[in-house]
Amino acid sequence: MKAVILAGGLGTRISEETHLRPKPMIEIGGKPILWHIMKIYSAHGVNDFVICCGYKGYVIKEYFANYFLHMSDVTFDMRDNKMEVHQQKAEPWRVTLIDTGENTLTGGRLKRVAKYVEDEEAFCFTYGDGVCDLNISALIEFHKSHGKDATVTAVQPPGRYGALEKSGNNVTGFSEKPRGDGGLINGGFFVMSPKVLSLIDGDRTSWEGAPLVELAHQGELMAFEHHGFWQPMDTLRDKNQLESLWESNQAPWKKW
Repeated sequence: MKAVILAGGLGTRISEETHLRPKPMIEIGGKPILWHIMKIYSAHGVNDFVICCGYKGYVIKEYFANYFLHMSDVTFDMRDNKMEVHQQKAEPWRVTLIDTGENTLTGGRLKRVAKYVEDEEAFCFTYGDGVCDLNISALIEFHKSHGKDATVTAVQPPGRYGALEKSGNNVTGFSEKPRGDGGLINGGFFVMSPKVLSLIDGDRTSWEGAPLVELAHQGELMAFEHHGFWQPMDTLRDKNQLESLWESNQAPWKKW
């Protein structure tokens, strides 16, 4: 099964990092968050990736073109014009990088890579800026079991601020970043049939708009609930939180 990953947005809410590189290339523990997302899939046997590039897409292409340089020790022999790679750490990945335009919206990017998934019975699809401890295998099995066109992972968003605990007007304590009001949201990590791409008009179509609404209207969208860890990297604060989890060896998404 293939996994399509959106990696072309501007990432304006984390501009401290994205003025130099696309958002999926922001590093957590010295590795791009895109790499972490791919490792999540790979841990469940999904190793064929289609990456939708856009803003500063050449950074992503150069990263994979020089993957061994990033991941292994290397000796450069300037005299003989040779390069020797030591202790190669190869991933079992096939990575297709597609330029989907700098200003294309999420649905448009997906539409532009349609030919790379048109022969698949189903494919995975997610955003290039969030990690979770989702059981990808269970998600895929759930999708196969219901026979509908698409499955979305439903998550409860993390709280942004600590909450006061009160007794009357007395503050009795604090809750650290409680989760939201109980409502579930689109957590990305879809599995769907290639035929859903016919619902996308073109570059100016947002996947989260008309296509998803129409799938729901047709009764072809099912929800797979995930109540574990899920964290998007929307801000520098989010990035620092993920970095802290990784550095303390407490990253819930590390299942490899």
